[in-house]
Amino acid sequence: MKKKKKFIITLITLIVLGIFYLFDNYPIDNLKENINKRVEEAPVVAEDTLDVTFLDVGQADSILLENDGHYMLVDAGNNADGEKLVTYFKNEQITNFDYVIGTHPHEDHIGGLDDIINNFQIANFYMPDVITTTKTFEDVLDALENNNVNLQIPNKNDKFSLGDAQIKVLYVGDDSNKDLNDTSIVLKVTYHNISFLLTGDASIEVEEKLDRKDLESTVLKVAHHGSSTATNEEFLSLVNPTYAVISVGKNNQYNHPNKSVLDSLAKQNVTTYRTDQDQTIEMITDGSKIEIKTFATDTNG
Repeated sequence: MKKKKKFIITLITLIVLGIFYLFDNYPIDNLKENINKRVEEAPVVAEDTLDVTFLDVGQADSILLENDGHYMLVDAGNNADGEKLVTYFKNEQITNFDYVIGTHPHEDHIGGLDDIINNFQIANFYMPDVITTTKTFEDVLDALENNNVNLQIPNKNDKFSLGDAQIKVLYVGDDSNKDLNDTSIVLKVTYHNISFLLTGDASIEVEEKLDRKDLESTVLKVAHHGSSTATNEEFLSLVNPTYAVISVGKNNQYNHPNKSVLDSLAKQNVTTYRTDQDQTIEMITDGSKIEIKTFATDTNG
């Protein structure tokens, strides 16, 4: 009986060793890559997560971030998107924002901000040091004044926290920039080993001014709706993203995203999501892997 038991143990040991040998010497190199990808994109079950939602607001930008009950909003779409965003956020039981950021004063980024200011408590409101004479911009200023919210101007290298997520200002323009797009506040959001680079509408000129040490990120929010004015191959190689998100409207008059940008993303094997195709894109991370969901919302004005 003892000999039989010993034989069975030996046999099991040999089988296990054989399995390890086969996996270590399997001739298809991408087997491990495929396994790693499945692990990375597996559902996130941890309670403590960073949730980044790229809202479908057509040819515009709006990004909602949440960690541990703390909320940040980056841009709020066009004027027509404001009321729909308010409804969406209230349905999500959001009552206040730690941070609201208007990356730059173009209507497709700050259009809905007055509605946000009028309907939610806001602890910190940021925009670049730029003044325009548009009604959209004046509506934002009026909403700030009427709700006693201070407009703060961030500086490059400023850092702040959203729960356990760390946020760094990589760039902010001012009146010296000839193009309003180049006044965009550029942010890097880091949650443990996962990071998001949020670029507003910054052009290649701004990309070249960013500190190289800060660029590598897991997710790139492609600048200016995928316009050819940004996201050249050198910049993309420095960011080295696994995923990219393009916020863009269907059949828009600008032909965004530009084929050259899409080709560059494909060349570097970046998995790309687009709001004109995928609608709202939600990325949930526990700091080591990302779960991605796409779904329709009523936020597209």
